[in-house]
Amino acid sequence: MNEKVIKALVEAGAVRQIRIIANGAHFYVEVDTGNTRKPAETISGKMKTWRSLDATAKWVRSIGIGEANLQLGRWTPNQKMMPV
Repeated sequence: MNEKVIKALVEAGAVRQIRIIANGAHFYVEVDTGNTRKPAETISGKMKTWRSLDATAKWVRSIGIGEANLQLGRWTPNQKMMPV
């Protein structure tokens, strides 16, 4: 689900919950619309990730969301990313 689709869902009131999830040294966002839970994606369809919590939170706020669930259980800030 890319940013344009997520913004449209937010405007329509279809987004029930946003999750900011830490994985290794990066963060990603999951969007819950009630019956569907999908990660935010880039236009090319890859999972959108951020290197810092503040950058992730700024993006979530920019799409019109003021509340998000934060999951830090798998956060390891000093971990190096493996090439994909």
